[in-house]
Amino acid sequence: LYRDPVMSRVVQLADQVAPSDASVLITGESGTGKEVMAKYLHARSKRANRPFISINCAAIPENLLESELFGHEKGAFTGAIARRIGKFEEASGGTLLLDEISEMDFRLQAKLLRALQERLIDRVGGTKPVPVDIRVVATSNRNLTEAVRDGIFREDLLFRLNVVNLKLPPLRDRPGDTAALAEHFVEKYAKANGLGRRVLSAEARDALLRAPWPGNVRELENTLHRAVLLSGGEIIGPEAILMPDGTGLVEAASTATLAGQIAQTAETVSRALVGRTVADVERDLILDTLDSVLGNRTHAANILGISIRTLRNKLNQYADEGTAVPGPGEQRHSAA
Repeated sequence: LYRDPVMSRVVQLADQVAPSDASVLITGESGTGKEVMAKYLHARSKRANRPFISINCAAIPENLLESELFGHEKGAFTGAIARRIGKFEEASGGTLLLDEISEMDFRLQAKLLRALQERLIDRVGGTKPVPVDIRVVATSNRNLTEAVRDGIFREDLLFRLNVVNLKLPPLRDRPGDTAALAEHFVEKYAKANGLGRRVLSAEARDALLRAPWPGNVRELENTLHRAVLLSGGEIIGPEAILMPDGTGLVEAASTATLAGQIAQTAETVSRALVGRTVADVERDLILDTLDSVLGNRTHAANILGISIRTLRNKLNQYADEGTAVPGPGEQRHSAA
């Protein structure tokens, strides 16, 4: 479900590559819908009628992940009482999703690379390679290029996985999707809980668009599920929408807006300072402060954290250089 142009471009690329067997790496923050996109790729591929198998590389202990992926033979290790096929063989003819691939052990990455290159796997304890016919899709919420630089991810494996990269934008960068998803989740959970029609008020929709959603779509869904349950009637107002920490939606949205304004102001100020000398910046700060207190030297010195003598010496210097200095009770004309 999407309406925002930013997401439309990602889906368009997914549609282009879905029919191929090329490996796809789906990246993005947690909660942006990487697994949903992987299922979409499978559904649009020529393997759509074959299995879609998913394995979370971060959720399985390192010593068990190899067996989960590649299977094992009877007697391969203590407790291996029978042969077991792994996810690669389960996905035969279909798609294998390697979720959170960045968490895979470095040693196991080498075995995965061989499987991708040769389309052959070795069961744990096995003596004969097993051919596999699958398409591999991987996801990561970490920057794998940085992981390569840090020595925890193989560069050759990254190249093999990243034939096509689908980067899912965070929810804060696609406001059109926030509105559409919000309406969808309200309808979904009203129906799931056997409630009547539920509608977001205009104030609630506005606050939803301004909230930061660090957990992205997953956080939005959970928040609106809660709102449906807490609303006292058909109209869901902002007071019924609580963030996971109990903060009201309006408060969270206001905080996010203020933080954005501060960041934007800081960036603007930083840009304005580039290329200027410290003396120039200091002069403007002193004179702007003096303007703000209508030329009151004592007040200005207190604000600036300097002595009145230092301030007077600076002002005398500026006057000698031909710079307009406001007198007591005055402002410069440019500041009026």
